[in-house]
Parts: sequence; structure tokens; C-alpha cells
Amino acid sequence: MNKPILLETSARHVHVSREDLETLFGKGYQLTPKKPLSQPGQFSCQERVQVIGPKNSFGTVSILGPVRNATQVEISATDARSIGVVAPVRESGDIEGSGSCKIVGPKGEIEISQGVIVAKRHIHATPEDAERFGLKDKQVVSVKVESASRSLIFDDVVVRVNPSFSLAMHIDTDESNAAGVTPGLYGEIIA
Repeated sequence: MNKPILLETSARHVHVSREDLETLFGKGYQLTPKKPLSQPGQFSCQERVQVIGPKNSFGTVSILGPVRNATQVEISATDARSIGVVAPVRESGDIEGSGSCKIVGPKGEIEISQGVIVAKRHIHATPEDAERFGLKDKQVVSVKVESASRSLIFDDVVVRVNPSFSLAMHIDTDESNAAGVTPGLYGEIIA
């Protein structure tokens, strides 16, 4: 059975808690949606923050909404080395014992003692998508990517199943560049 999966590149971004949003942007502040993302209810925001590590910083990092229970910074392994932070490969939300950094907004700044991660490559799927492809939540699969000059197979891709998802595989910028991914490229779930 053919199991095509749309590849989407997830660039560095920040998710913020309500409390941290208010520290960074002011009491009662609300995120300003800029454009919807492929996952239902998720959006990129007009707001930008500075992410500072021991060696360097990124000046204008996007916030993705809506607000979350905990603040989290998702960067690539190259980004982590660039600013001098430890960023373990983790699933989104698994921040216990992860990296730390400073985040600066127009009204204030915060130091997070954990929350900096390199997002583990993953597939978002609805229960219907999972059933159609014979997949289960938390299953680990491989995805073959055939591009013009950098074809490869991504192993260790975790499947995340939820009724609120939309079918797509998310990889970071390092992975996207390694595979020569262009917008609209599909991979093939092979195992």
C-alpha cells in the first residue's frame, strides 16, 4: 500500500505560557495571529522574541500560538551549537531536564531553566489516517524521501495520533536541508 506523507519544515520557534507571555509583552496581552499553520488551531504570530544563549542569540524568533501550559523553545541542532545551549532531541512537551536560555520581549525577559529542545521528527495523523496506513500512536517508523539530489531515509520518526491533527511529517531545518526538501514534497512511510 502506498503511504505518502507531506513533509513540512519547522523552523526555530517559541511556544509561551500565559504567564510568560504577560512577562514578555505586558499584562493581559493576547497573541496576534499572522497565519494559520497546517495543524488545526495552530498559528504563527506577529510577535517575535529574542532567544539568548551563552554564546550568541537569535534576534527575531517567531512565537507559535495558542499559548501553552509551559514555555518551550524548538531549535535545530545547528541552532543549539550556534548559541551555546544544550538542546536534547525530544517530543514536543517533553521538556523535563532539557536546555535553558533567556527569552527577551518588548516588556520584559524570562530565564527558562528547561524547555529548549530539538524536536524529534514526527508524523501528525488523525485516527482515520493511522488506520488507513496501519499505524499506531507512538509507533516509530521510517520515511523515504526522494528529492532532486539529496534522497535519504529518515529513521526514528514517531507517529502521533490525535483527532485534532492534520496528516503531515514535521522535520527541522537541519533535516530539511539534508534531504533537499522543497515545499509540497512528499515522503513515503516504508516501515
